[in-house]
Amino acid sequence: MNILTFDIEEWYLEKILHGGRAFKYQAYDESFAKVLDELDRLGIKATFFCVGKLATDFPQVIREIARRGHEVGCHSNEHAWLNKMTEEELRRDTTEAVKALEDVSGQKVVSFRAPAFSITTENKWAVNVLADCGIESDASIFPTSRDFGGYKGFPQDTPCIIRHEGATLKEYPICLTSVFGKQMAYSGGGYFRLLPYWLVARTIRQRAYNICYFHLNDLIQQKIAFKSKAEYEEYFKEPGTLKNRVLRYVKSNIGTGDAYGKLQRLLSEHQFVSVREAERLVDWGKVNKINL
Repeated sequence: MNILTFDIEEWYLEKILHGGRAFKYQAYDESFAKVLDELDRLGIKATFFCVGKLATDFPQVIREIARRGHEVGCHSNEHAWLNKMTEEELRRDTTEAVKALEDVSGQKVVSFRAPAFSITTENKWAVNVLADCGIESDASIFPTSRDFGGYKGFPQDTPCIIRHEGATLKEYPICLTSVFGKQMAYSGGGYFRLLPYWLVARTIRQRAYNICYFHLNDLIQQKIAFKSKAEYEEYFKEPGTLKNRVLRYVKSNIGTGDAYGKLQRLLSEHQFVSVREAERLVDWGKVNKINL
């Protein structure tokens, strides 16, 4: 089972971080249309995890996802990381995002992904808050350490049920594979751009479960500008040291030249479903139940 997901926030982040540059909006519009047209051509449905503010500020994006028959999921309201929030802040954020996305899409929103995979060992209470807000399925667990998130020690990278203080969610963790002895994600984001296509495709064929995740920025042939200290700290909420900014610059730009072509090939060579469709393919009575 291969699940296809996209994290959609670009228009809103461009607006709040840079004031809304026309050439950036055009690039996102064009990349978005290419992705949707390719999915239509191949008959693939995906889950698009969208920030709630897109529904209020750029409702045409949400409407088009829904019109094409894809699942609209929640990616927080303003792309804030869950491990930077209090319980009450997360409750308010999720409630506002879900309502806005439902009002515009006409769908019930029950799937969620945290920005930066920011459900960690330090904020397990997020499971309770999300469940209280009507979320049923989550795709936020990155089962190793990573920048700004990650759940080190999470016991598996296959669908499971996570529990915390009486709340439960169906969980679709990010998948890992061994690359030069290091456990690494392979099926999305910068990892997909960095790794050779043959390795990604071979790993997907060898596994019974894969979940792929992409951003429009991953698929645009561009050069992400080197961030100033102030820009870096405003977005990443950590010290904008030269080392941190250089590492982020490299990670943001490596492999962007052929990323869309790699995605096209991936979609044409493998079968994919959305999170909503995956619900029917998993025998939830037989999966592991994990107490966080």
